[in-house]
Amino acid sequence: MERLSSERWCLDITEKGLVIPMEQEKNLRERQEQREHEILGKYASFADESRGRERTEPQCDIRTDYQRDRDRILHSKAFRRLKQKTQVFLAPEGDHYRTRMTHTLEVAQNARTIARALQLNEDLTEAIALGHDLGHTPFGHAGERALNRITKDLGGFRHNEQSVRVVERLEKEGMGLNLTWEVRDGILNHQTSLTPATLEGKIVRLSDKIAYINSDIDDSIRAGLIKEEEIPYWLTDVLGHSTNYRLNTLVHDIVRNSEGKNDISMSPEVEKAMFSLRSYMFEKVYTNPVAKSEEKKVEILIEQLYDYYIHHTEELPSEFSALILLGETPERAVCDFIACMSDRYMVNLYKELMIPKAWSVLGLSLIHI
Repeated sequence: MERLSSERWCLDITEKGLVIPMEQEKNLRERQEQREHEILGKYASFADESRGRERTEPQCDIRTDYQRDRDRILHSKAFRRLKQKTQVFLAPEGDHYRTRMTHTLEVAQNARTIARALQLNEDLTEAIALGHDLGHTPFGHAGERALNRITKDLGGFRHNEQSVRVVERLEKEGMGLNLTWEVRDGILNHQTSLTPATLEGKIVRLSDKIAYINSDIDDSIRAGLIKEEEIPYWLTDVLGHSTNYRLNTLVHDIVRNSEGKNDISMSPEVEKAMFSLRSYMFEKVYTNPVAKSEEKKVEILIEQLYDYYIHHTEELPSEFSALILLGETPERAVCDFIACMSDRYMVNLYKELMIPKAWSVLGLSLIHI
C-alpha cells in the first residue's frame, strides 16, 4: 500500500488503485496553534481558543487568527494615517520627534518583549498594541478634548472607543476589519481606568504608559522644555537616569512581578515612581503654556470644521455620507470624519474651505472672495 501526502490529506492507495482518505494532516496554522500549547504558559491566550469574530469566516491555512488580526491592522488606512498624527508636540520642527505611529511601534516592541519573557501570546499582544490608538484624533489629546466637548450631548468622544469603532465599523467601506474578540477587548480597555480581559491586553495597557512617559521625556528634552537633571532625583534613583535605563527598569520590573502569575503587575515602589513621573510630565510638559500654545487654534479649527460639515453633510466623503444612509446620525458621521483626519489633511482642508484663494487675471494677482 502506497501513501501519498498533500497539504491537507494523507491518501492511501490500495493495490486495486482505490484512493482512501486517511487522517487529515495539520496545516501550518494548526501546527503553530499546537506549538502555542507546547511553548506558552498556562495563563496565555491561545489562538485556537479565541472567542472568535463577529462574522464567521474561513481561517487562514498559514496564520493564526491573532497573526491575521495583526496584519489587518498593519495594512489598514487608519494605521497609515498615524504617521501624520501628533503624539505630544504640534507640528514640531525637527525630524526626530515622535508621531502617533512611532509611539505605537514603541508600545508594540515593549509589549512584545514582556509577552515573550512571560511566555504569553506575542501575536495577540502585538495586534492589540498596533491597534490601540487607531481612533486617535488629529493633533493628539487637544483634538480629543475638542471633539469630546463638541459631542458631549452624544455621550462625548474617547479615543479608545473610537479605535474600536474604526476596526468594527469604519474600515473597509463600513465592513470593519472583523477582528477577534480578544484584540478588540484589548484595544478598548488599554486606558489606565479600564481592565482588559487577557494578560496580553494588560501588558499593552502598561506598555502604553511606559512608552509615552519615556518618549515624551526624550522629546521634551530635545525641545528644551526640561533637562534630565531637573527630573526629581527620588524618581530617577528608582527608575534610572536616562530613557534607556528607565525603560529597562520598567520592563524588568513587570516581568519579575508577573512571572508565573495570572496578572500583570509592577512592584509598589516602581509603580509609584512611574505614576509620579507621569504627574511630573503633566506639570512640566503636558500643561506647559509654551508646548501647548497652539492648542487653542486646534480647538477652533476642529469646531469650525465640525460646524461646516454638520450644515453641509452632502460634502462628506462617500464612506462617511454612507453612514448616514445606513442610519447613523449626521453628528456621528461628521465626528468620525474629523477623528480620522491626519494633522496635515485637516489643516489643508481648513485652508481649502475657509481661506480665500489668490488667483490671477491678466497677470494681476487678485483675491477671490
